[in-house]
Amino acid sequence: MSGGIFPPKQNALLEILPVKKPIIGMIHLKPLPGSPHYKGESVHEMIDFALEDASRLIEGGIDGLQIENAWDLPFPKPEDFGHETVAAMTAVGVELAKMSKVPIGVNCLANAVLPAIAIAKAIQAKWVRSNQWVNAYIANEGFIEGSSAKAMRYKARLFGDDIKILADVHVKHGSHAIVADRSLSEQTRDNEFFDADILIATGNRTGDETALDEILGIKENASLPVIVGSGMTEQNAKKILSVADGAIVGSFLKENGNWWERVDTEKVKRFMDQVQSLR
Repeated sequence: MSGGIFPPKQNALLEILPVKKPIIGMIHLKPLPGSPHYKGESVHEMIDFALEDASRLIEGGIDGLQIENAWDLPFPKPEDFGHETVAAMTAVGVELAKMSKVPIGVNCLANAVLPAIAIAKAIQAKWVRSNQWVNAYIANEGFIEGSSAKAMRYKARLFGDDIKILADVHVKHGSHAIVADRSLSEQTRDNEFFDADILIATGNRTGDETALDEILGIKENASLPVIVGSGMTEQNAKKILSVADGAIVGSFLKENGNWWERVDTEKVKRFMDQVQSLR
């Protein structure tokens, strides 16, 4: 990219995941307290569930883990993200951090970046994901504004310089009509200008393949690492990793390819063998 818009940074992807083309595996947590699908399970049950999926991912050779309240549908807006959810995710995260041999990150849906930073600080996670870091869009949850200004100030108050920001560009599950006059290249530069560390390209929905044009459109206009946030499979890994710097993988590594099912260790092993051959 020519013409810098933010002082050059160290490669944050290498800082948090020091391997070429790193793969982050998803731990989709059980319904948490405050969720409509929560049926009164104990925190210990939630921890056991998460530890089992983490063990399977690590056994399969995954490079990093990301915890997410994926079962808390319908997702609340950031300002409605409950204290009880933060408490439960922190309790799970503490136990994961004790057992995990790989780095951990946090995503709080939907776009609840301040709670994610609080959890990350408590469990010593290496990153948080923001689905809308700059500008705004119409998500499934309604109107969602960029989180960067509040998040960066909150992170500074917690002395959280070591917590890196993974920011979606043109995020899935929503309409970007209100910023339709801003090109993908401009939205990419907006994220970099507002101090993101790593950029994420996605498909239209969870599990949808990310188009190469989308990845290239972001990479060509950023000096930051660019990873893929949806739709990575064993079959398209070579194509996608020829362009992307890494990926977050969830659905494909689960039984039957469904995000709500358990991690399939053998699928993880085959997938990571494929990735290893591309490094």
